[in-house]
Amino acid sequence: MKRRRPSHLDAAGRARMVDVGAKPRTAREAVARGTVELSREALDAVVTGRAAKGDVLAVARIAGIQAGKRTSEWIPLCHPVPLDALDVDVTPRVKPPALLIEARARTTAKTGVEMEALVAVSAAALAIYDMLKSLDRAMVIGDVRLVRKSGGRSGSYRRAGG
Repeated sequence: MKRRRPSHLDAAGRARMVDVGAKPRTAREAVARGTVELSREALDAVVTGRAAKGDVLAVARIAGIQAGKRTSEWIPLCHPVPLDALDVDVTPRVKPPALLIEARARTTAKTGVEMEALVAVSAAALAIYDMLKSLDRAMVIGDVRLVRKSGGRSGSYRRAGG
């Protein structure tokens, strides 16, 4: 099996941005998920709207969207992607207590939106931590993963088990 050179390295081994100029624009979508495990007290504050800093779910959604739109500023060598849509949902889970985050990014472009979805989930989780740290410094951010993607040369991907 022929081993390919990493796409983000030039012939001399230096980091480079991949040239996507010759690629066709196609519809692309990516969905990512993550969790914030937290105490029952912190979850109750979110659900009842009693968090000291305000509406945790609204702030998390806005943080995720804002960060997803600026992914190329966070991730070296990542192309700026014109997003058609970026949705971030945060859903409380009672047992065990957690906030489940899902981001769905869509574009019609020459490169995919997996990183935008993953960054959106990560930023939403960090915003949740910031909003609730006075109630629970032991929160755990985790399980950030790509769930599915479609479009582009590599085609579709779906993680088994979500």
